[in-house]
Amino acid sequence: MSIRISLDAPPEFYTNLDFISGRVILVLHKTENIGNVIVKLEGESRTALTVPSPGDRDDYYHARPPGGVMGGDVITENHKILYKVFQVYPDDGASIAFQPGMHEFKFNFKMPLNNICYDEKAMSGLLGLGGIGGSSGFRTMDGTKQLMLQHVKSTLPPSLTGFPQEAEIRYYLKVTIQRPGFFKENWRYQVGFKFLPIEPPRPAKTSQEAFARRPFTFRPRAPTHHRKSFFGNKSPGPGAEDPSQMPPNIEMSARVPFPSILTCNEPLPLRIIARKLAPTTTREQQVYVTALELKLIGYTQVRVENLENTEVTAFPIFSAARLSPPIALFSSPSDPVDTEFEIPRSLWAERRLPNTVAPSFRTCNLARRYELQIMITLSWGTPPSGSSISLASGKQPLAQTITLPLKLSNVEVFSGIAPPQELLNSINHNANGDIVGAGIGPGFGIGGPHIRPPHLPQRPTGQNAPNQQGPSQPQRPPHDPLYPPQLGTPANAQFDEAPPSYDEAMADQLAGPAARPAYSGVTAENAPSTMPAQKS
Repeated sequence: MSIRISLDAPPEFYTNLDFISGRVILVLHKTENIGNVIVKLEGESRTALTVPSPGDRDDYYHARPPGGVMGGDVITENHKILYKVFQVYPDDGASIAFQPGMHEFKFNFKMPLNNICYDEKAMSGLLGLGGIGGSSGFRTMDGTKQLMLQHVKSTLPPSLTGFPQEAEIRYYLKVTIQRPGFFKENWRYQVGFKFLPIEPPRPAKTSQEAFARRPFTFRPRAPTHHRKSFFGNKSPGPGAEDPSQMPPNIEMSARVPFPSILTCNEPLPLRIIARKLAPTTTREQQVYVTALELKLIGYTQVRVENLENTEVTAFPIFSAARLSPPIALFSSPSDPVDTEFEIPRSLWAERRLPNTVAPSFRTCNLARRYELQIMITLSWGTPPSGSSISLASGKQPLAQTITLPLKLSNVEVFSGIAPPQELLNSINHNANGDIVGAGIGPGFGIGGPHIRPPHLPQRPTGQNAPNQQGPSQPQRPPHDPLYPPQLGTPANAQFDEAPPSYDEAMADQLAGPAARPAYSGVTAENAPSTMPAQKS
């Protein structure tokens, strides 16, 4: 016997509104009775943290989860962010004997927009679907466990690993083949896949920029006017001042378009600008850029009950420990105050965000946010390397250098997968300009549960319409105060079934986006999980 799942033209990764179709291939070497064949589409966000020991002074005042856990215990939290069931066999619920050979069962799913664990009705309904064994004859997840956890409604998060024994987000397809019989175990097989969500609607482009700036001044140099001493050495003369030795005063700033949005696998829309704050007169006051480093810092917030931990990950984008030749900030010393000079963007124009960078997201027990960090090394003067400059030459022996850190804190990273135009057209804006109707959260710290406004019923007309003039309204017939009638509802009114939810309606009409960037957020999606076992 062998089981495998064959996907139809699988892409590098799936995204929202994608169809996931394929076949379950079962090869039998002898006759077997087969009951149900169930395929499940699942996604899990799992976290685990260690309860701090009370004996540790630094962790003594940390919040502790309720219950009987002790210091050093590992507690876990598992959120079923995606759970769909597809019964591929049988149609009538009867089991038959399968002859030796190869048998195929087709399945088809569609990736939704949002997670499912926040929906109390969906979670509580799973127990009625099967639970320990319902009318369908197969077992499904016990959704009541999810009802005891804290949830948020958000877009499905991306696949995420890299934090062994602490956090991971995985998506997979699982097949269960039920074998009738008391002593016969069911056959199971699963295959994982990568997932990257579509990005939220981008705001309209503006000329505004978010920036981080830092002014600085070099240390004053010693005067260059010297006089001879008795021993032949040179020493500065009293009261001597040289304008060329006055320290330059400059302001460095890093700017990105506002709102600060970066895109996975795309170059940085970054500008680095120097502004002169004080006048200069000679070439000796020239300042150079000698080194530059650009890094994206990711903060992964891990939560288990009321325990929290933040993991910091650095993603290098561009690093030049020594620019050759160095970049002069201003072309002429006679440039007036407030003159700006932009460092050539060609240095990092071809450097894209690494394909291991996941977009910003927020789910029930995990969140990811980013900061952009720029390190600029500046030099006042550039003596040739490896040469010794004697004091007798009358020049400064060493150039002054300074490293300035610039940090852009509120940076969002989008996946680069644009939502379908039909989805954008269906998004409404309320009077405050907030997005409603899509239910898509753009990531950590933004968005959340967006609710589509309810559809207003049609006003009744004719004799059932209420009179708009209060004083002339006819007197209502007497009724039981415990069972008041509904105003304007005819006695013979016919009620239709509730309309589908917004997500269901959009999922039936739209297909997944075609263009998508490279992404390797999960290096081995079919590797065994590194998370500790969940305690029941």
